[in-house]
Amino acid sequence: MSSTRNIVTYRRLRAEEFRLLRDLVNERFGLHFDDEAVLSFERRLGERVIALDLAGFEDYYSYLRFNPNGAAELEETVEALTTNETYFFRQEYQLRCFRNEVLSRLADENRVRRRLAIWSAGCSTGEEAYTIAMLVHESGLFSGWDVRVVGSDISRRSIAIARRGIYRGASFRAIPAAVRGEYFYETPEGDQVVDYIRKMCHFGQLNLLDGARAAIVGRVDAVFCRNVLIYFDSRSRRQVIDNLYERLVPGGYLMLGHSESLLNVSTAFELVHLREDLVYRKPPAAQRIDPSRSR
Repeated sequence: MSSTRNIVTYRRLRAEEFRLLRDLVNERFGLHFDDEAVLSFERRLGERVIALDLAGFEDYYSYLRFNPNGAAELEETVEALTTNETYFFRQEYQLRCFRNEVLSRLADENRVRRRLAIWSAGCSTGEEAYTIAMLVHESGLFSGWDVRVVGSDISRRSIAIARRGIYRGASFRAIPAAVRGEYFYETPEGDQVVDYIRKMCHFGQLNLLDGARAAIVGRVDAVFCRNVLIYFDSRSRRQVIDNLYERLVPGGYLMLGHSESLLNVSTAFELVHLREDLVYRKPPAAQRIDPSRSR
């Protein structure tokens, strides 16, 4: 009987309940939702109200705040509210620039230590990370090197999909047929990324606001953080960019989405004009102004 009651109750999300839930998600994850998101909250979180057999959204908020299982449920909240839309070889012009210009620079700069690390920050279900690994392999510049592509996302379920490396349908909307034939093989569940590409890629759940936990990524030569900043408020954008800056080696590159920039976010990076794109770079001799924060 209680579940029937909840089906009726959860659809009535009051303005104050929406603000409380929205602010809690923003506080913990930095994600920004405007007032138009109320219907999405109502529909998606209503399913969680039913799953927990709660009377309504007020009880759900209290559960998130005070229940011993609230932290775990907050992950379910984010899973419900975030949309994971990605595919292989997304924004091909930027990837072409990365392959033709950035990788050659990184190969030259790292020729002594012969190590390359790239971070796909906000990798969703992994297509971007695997695309990067394919481009590194195709370049032919890093044979015999220690190459590591790290993919992170706030969504635990997305990371589980990324680790499996099995895809179908819309994930392949922009991939050339020859590339698909080379880097995938058919399985009953879908097309599987070949083993030598999968071995280059490592995935983990990560909140980009958590600078301390981001340290597990290690130092990286390049960061892809495309179409991620648009989901954060201005305060959180600055914090995320600062955390990315900390992970980059001096001279490392930052690639943002085509509609994103560091204007009014950070002045720590320099803008580099390449033939086909603009990218950001951590200054080669970068030093923190605050001497209390060591590298």
